[in-house]
Amino acid sequence: MKYMKRRGLKLFAVAALLPLMAANASSQSAQPAAKISSVDQAAIQQVTKLLKDFLAAVPQSDKQVFDSFFADDVIYTRAAGVTVNKVEIIRNIDVRAVNQPKATYEADDITVHPYGDTVIVNFRLVQHNEKDGKQETTYFRNTGAFLKRNGKWQVVAWQATKVPEQSK
Repeated sequence: MKYMKRRGLKLFAVAALLPLMAANASSQSAQPAAKISSVDQAAIQQVTKLLKDFLAAVPQSDKQVFDSFFADDVIYTRAAGVTVNKVEIIRNIDVRAVNQPKATYEADDITVHPYGDTVIVNFRLVQHNEKDGKQETTYFRNTGAFLKRNGKWQVVAWQATKVPEQSK
């Protein structure tokens, strides 16, 4: 008898949850990813342009470009697993310029998710460089969080991961 009551209770719980699960599944599929508000579409375009412009400007080692792109309170986890702040990012601009003077950068496979005044971006960073007279290309997966403060988008969090050679 105990078994029957427990079994009946479980069946009741499952039966009660099925309509909720079905409603949730249909509401998720009823809103296709392509249905994005004009405000969200504008945020996607602004942040994507900001990212591409930043990467194109990195080889010039202009500290103002980095200062504008990264918020004062940014948390940046480099591909080596080291976390740096904005002061360290700015300090390392000259080191990058000396160590990789011919490096250029671009982004592909860009995914942008807007959430009001926050936008999450994921992309593949493509670094072209010349080393010992030979062209080499290195890939990274980057995820960044942009926050809009006082009408300006800036990066508040960044994670870079080097893509292993065989996974390119």
